[in-house]
Amino acid sequence: MTDIAIIGAGMAGLVCAQRLTQAGYSVLVVEKSRGLGGRLATRRLHGTWADHGACYLKPKGELFRNFVKSLSDRHILKVWTDETQPNFAPRYVAPGGMSAIGKFLAQGLQIQLNQRVTAINPTTNNSWCLTLESNEKLTAKALVIAIPAPQAVTILAPLAEDVLDKAFLANLSSVEFSACISAIAGYPATSQPLPHWQDRKFTDDAVLGWVGLDSSKRPHPQQPVFVLQSSANFAQIHLESSDLQPVAQDMLQQAAQSLGLPWLATPEWMHVHRWRYAFPSRPWPNPVLSGKTSPPLVCCGDWCGGYLAEDAMISGLAASVEINHNLSQLPLSDYD
Repeated sequence: MTDIAIIGAGMAGLVCAQRLTQAGYSVLVVEKSRGLGGRLATRRLHGTWADHGACYLKPKGELFRNFVKSLSDRHILKVWTDETQPNFAPRYVAPGGMSAIGKFLAQGLQIQLNQRVTAINPTTNNSWCLTLESNEKLTAKALVIAIPAPQAVTILAPLAEDVLDKAFLANLSSVEFSACISAIAGYPATSQPLPHWQDRKFTDDAVLGWVGLDSSKRPHPQQPVFVLQSSANFAQIHLESSDLQPVAQDMLQQAAQSLGLPWLATPEWMHVHRWRYAFPSRPWPNPVLSGKTSPPLVCCGDWCGGYLAEDAMISGLAASVEINHNLSQLPLSDYD
């Protein structure tokens, strides 16, 4: 048995795990995918890599600014914004890919990747039993669920009758997400002259939400690579499409027309990713959502209190405080 099991190895889950591990708890993180960081995601393909989830960090609060500075001092992050622009607000990127943030946070943690939790049940000795897709069972004195709220609802719904309060599940179900389709497109090194901008945001476009020159983040790019993110409405329309290649081609065509770069419509290669839970459109207003159960259960994520990576970090820290309060109340170190 472990002290605390954490489902989800995104920013919130990893930050929570780090703080509780440092306090002296035994912590196990279980992640369904093969990578770390959640939407701080990097795809490696065609001899390069590109960020197809969160594409940059723009710190607001002092806590997150200190975290970003720590990563910058370690050369994991660098400033991406042109400092000569008016109203300069630094945006930070990872030259090695945004997934480097998750790998940094995961140092020293016990993590099981490629392990989907299929069931959660209380045991007779006041602990939680997690059943994995492999039929392996794990037990823990406390549980942190650090995944998108709709996924948490699915896994917790069977506990509605006997274990979980109806108000808790209603609050969890009230959280809503917008979808996004991300397209990564690579072009020959001999392409037309590249734009002078690093990215463009679209506020009222029916197809596009954002376009970025991802290769401008890399120290020695071998070819131009763009990342395109769809609008929420466009993603919702095509979310269940079995073939996303034509969908991505529509995005490229729209970008080519809107940006006056006709060659964007004909990439050398392209990869498409479907983000079902990309942006919390109706977040929970507080940093955590507690099940108020015995044994303890707490939900956290960027959907608690906001929608950014910064909110995810704050939520993960708040979850560590909540769990610690319900267990041994060990001294928790300051997070910097």
